[in-house]
Amino acid sequence: QVQLVESGGGLVQPGGSLRLSCAASGSIFSIYAMGWYRQAAGKQRELVAVIGSGGNTNYADSVKGRFTISRDNAKNRVALQMNSLKPEDTAVYYCKADIRIATMSRDDYWGQGTQVTVSS
Repeated sequence: QVQLVESGGGLVQPGGSLRLSCAASGSIFSIYAMGWYRQAAGKQRELVAVIGSGGNTNYADSVKGRFTISRDNAKNRVALQMNSLKPEDTAVYYCKADIRIATMSRDDYWGQGTQVTVSS
């Protein structure tokens, strides 16, 4: 079984910063892409940023230049540094990882989500 646990959400004023972290644990053989998604109230879940196992990254246009995704392969962790936050960044943020487990099956796994609220 695999678990993804996020941390680091909270309330921040516009222009502020937050850092989200996600740790994967369990019977992991290898982790491919890891990413962050978000879902605002009444909206569909959307990609925020993704990072491949080799470190290549991709960002949503709305966060380019403000958010930075990084990963620590040795610790099975992915982080999202969010700067210059705007009220429209308010959402539940989810971590996702493409993981091959010890039995060699491969699937996408999701964290439980962490709330980010940007408000004055």
